[in-house]
Amino acid sequence: MAQDSWPSPAHNSRAVTDTEYEQMAARYSDDGVYGDPTDPPVVTAGVGLTVMVAAEAAGSLRGHAWTSGSTPVSLNVAPNTSGQTRVDRVLLRLDRSDWTVRAVVKTGAPGAGPPTLTTGSGYSTFEALLANVTVPNGANAVTVARAERYVGTRVRPCTSAVNTDPNPRLGDLTWETDTKRLRLYDGSAKRNIYSDSGVISVNSALASWSNEVESVIEERNGVVYCRFGSFQRAGGTLPAGDESRLPVLIPAQYRHATRDQYGHAILGSSACRFIVHAQSTTRAGQVWLVNHPNIARDAFLLPISGLSWVVG
Repeated sequence: MAQDSWPSPAHNSRAVTDTEYEQMAARYSDDGVYGDPTDPPVVTAGVGLTVMVAAEAAGSLRGHAWTSGSTPVSLNVAPNTSGQTRVDRVLLRLDRSDWTVRAVVKTGAPGAGPPTLTTGSGYSTFEALLANVTVPNGANAVTVARAERYVGTRVRPCTSAVNTDPNPRLGDLTWETDTKRLRLYDGSAKRNIYSDSGVISVNSALASWSNEVESVIEERNGVVYCRFGSFQRAGGTLPAGDESRLPVLIPAQYRHATRDQYGHAILGSSACRFIVHAQSTTRAGQVWLVNHPNIARDAFLLPISGLSWVVG
């Protein structure tokens, strides 16, 4: 069979069959309903052996739009007199005999778990799950467990400078081409899903201390890993009661928003403590030595603890 494409003047005078439309449109959107899990359920238990499909529900199946209409839809559930509990499924079904999409109840086998959904192109129907319905033996009512499959969102390319949306949707994904970050909107904020800063030097020259070994950080998927180098006292003697800033500065985008981080170092045989200050402090991103003995000029301070913390 020769190559073909449609719609095209060379293909059936631009006429497209239903089968050809499905092949073309199946990936225009995911299969399922529009919305997200914070919305009310699409399917709830009705009176007796019925389930209710909510009004104004909408979705897409293999490129075919579906709506429940302006009023709730009642669907009957078959009685169960088998002696065992039965699990049915409410689903969206594309019927390829007339190319309609409808919400229907698919009856399960008693004691055998829920019925299998029909998917793929080689069948007369295509189905997407909305809810599971438990029907006990002899029941005059059912219970419904929501199981909607939602139409997802696409990955939007952008830069970090313009990665803002006045109306973000839950699940929105953005790829920042300048920072190489994949970010997800979780309903309240954008979160890093993938990022890799590479090795970043955080040395910051000071007159009172020199960097003998480089201090570096790496950010991976929203976590900053810090390895401090070693420092030599370049100023005069530092009394034990005095705090002293060390020659390190964490860049703003890699600082914890609100929590300071604490690390340890050794000075000869003595233990020392330092603080990496959070973005919310007056010493944002600075590293200060806070607990130590007297430190003479030319003495070496050797950090012994690598630190890590989360960032947005």
